[in-house]
Amino acid sequence: MYRNNWLIPVVCFVCLFGCVSRQKVDTMKSAAEPIKAAKAKPAAAVRVVKSADGLISGEIVGTPAPDSKFSQLQIGMTLGQVENLIGRPNNTDSRITGKQFQPFYFGGDTQRTEVFYKNEGQLTFSNMHPDSAADTLIRIMVNPDAAGIR
Repeated sequence: MYRNNWLIPVVCFVCLFGCVSRQKVDTMKSAAEPIKAAKAKPAAAVRVVKSADGLISGEIVGTPAPDSKFSQLQIGMTLGQVENLIGRPNNTDSRITGKQFQPFYFGGDTQRTEVFYKNEGQLTFSNMHPDSAADTLIRIMVNPDAAGIR
């Protein structure tokens, strides 16, 4: 019964060695992928901006044209304000974030709503309080070639 005491440590060692060697191969592949992606398409300019009251930090990806609908928007606006200003979106999508599943997390940003505008881009809204709707603008992604769908 005790003859195979060496078998368990050997199996554990082999499994750990296999995982470590696999990780090195994956790391080498993932290091080359950004180089290929950088050659394929230039990245859009990302600016981190604060809301008018300075409480909410968001980002603007790309630069909206001066006569576009997205040039009128500001980080921190509510979904209602955005719809009153530039109209209803062509499509919407809602999801929950990983923070929703953290025990003892009582903050916001547990939900996201993304709205899509044809020939304009995508807007992302988040909830700032745990029991509120996702209605605070946190990201503006400008894309003049957007189809208006997810």
